[in-house]
Amino acid sequence: MVIQIGDQTGSAQIDTMGAQLISLKSVSVTEYLWQGNPAYWSGQAPLLFPMVGALRNGKTMIDGKEYEMKRHGLARKMEFSKLDSDTSSAAFSLRASDETKKQFPFDFDLTVIYRFHSSALTTEFHVANLGEKPMPYVLGGHPAFNCPLSKEEHFEDWMIEFEQNETAECPQIDLHTGMISFHKRVPILKNEKTISLQHSLFDQDALVFDSLKSKKVKLYSSKNGHGVEMDFAGFAYFGIWSAVNNAPFVALEPWTGCATAEDEDDDFYHKRGMTLLQPGQSAKHEFAITLL
Repeated sequence: MVIQIGDQTGSAQIDTMGAQLISLKSVSVTEYLWQGNPAYWSGQAPLLFPMVGALRNGKTMIDGKEYEMKRHGLARKMEFSKLDSDTSSAAFSLRASDETKKQFPFDFDLTVIYRFHSSALTTEFHVANLGEKPMPYVLGGHPAFNCPLSKEEHFEDWMIEFEQNETAECPQIDLHTGMISFHKRVPILKNEKTISLQHSLFDQDALVFDSLKSKKVKLYSSKNGHGVEMDFAGFAYFGIWSAVNNAPFVALEPWTGCATAEDEDDDFYHKRGMTLLQPGQSAKHEFAITLL
């Protein structure tokens, strides 16, 4: 089921499958969101829960038992229940089931609320531990944006701009395993805030930032200023990604944690950035996208 929300400045559409954003348009009907061309990447804006990225060999240990989970977790492949909606907001929920417990043996509720107002879309997550034991998780967003937006532009006309000058070296990702090496890093920024886009930036998968001062970032055309701004305050990690086949999109990805690191063991509780909810506890995370 697809739900549409919006106002006089634009609109968004969300599919109950994965509670995934599938359209984000301005009032001029410009489609900002990547439309999932499988020649490049069939995804659009999957929600990442209860993990981001890959596990070592796709497996992890939880309380002494081995579980298998595919990259980016289970929520993106599950049907959410629609809780309620009006013209400008919609809420969706995924609760633990026998199926989810085969991969993630915890009683949880993941509620996702989308709100559209004045050319901005806020994605709000509420994670609740409904069980009787502490529950670890990582959560993230993965929205990809058309880049360029028009036939008159080229990928190389676009820029990434952080709100503050940054000095950043990104840990390398193993293209075969998806695991991250925090001991092998690539210099990306040196007391500067902008990155000129080129496809070669993504030859080794995503750029992963783990020590940003900035809490906002822009992806925009240097020719006309159109694009998006993301506010990701509250997320410790930030990924920027495009497919290695010269894909015409860029994904902006706020994460609370990251993929399995090469120096970690396989215990799920030991992953970097893990949030641990006690029984009956809940947590809130949100990010916002503003159309430029």
